[in-house]
Amino acid sequence: QVQLQESGPGLVKRSQTLSLTCTVSGGSITTNLYYWSWIRQPPGKGLEWMGTIAYSGVTYYSPSFKSRTSISRDTSKNQFTLQLSSVTPEDTAVYYCARDKTVVAGTGADWGQGTQVTVSS
Repeated sequence: QVQLQESGPGLVKRSQTLSLTCTVSGGSITTNLYYWSWIRQPPGKGLEWMGTIAYSGVTYYSPSFKSRTSISRDTSKNQFTLQLSSVTPEDTAVYYCARDKTVVAGTGADWGQGTQVTVSS
């Protein structure tokens, strides 16, 4: 059974770049037809899909985040990473990584437990 674990700083200063890593166990991030996503949930709001890296390494980004987001992977470590630049307090959220068979993770996805990120002003 695949497991996903987010890691990264819990507190980031305004204008800095947030970097989060998702470590995957129980399955390879290069396995055909799986997509690996970053999703966040700001306080009091719904889930926001940020972007996805496919098993092939192709990336997809939400238009809302495309200008500030980069997703990459390290296949030797079975990890994929989110970088979000120029953060503001509005980027405070719980950040999740997920695996699904679609570009945008749905209800059938496997999720990490989430990590709280707070952006200080």
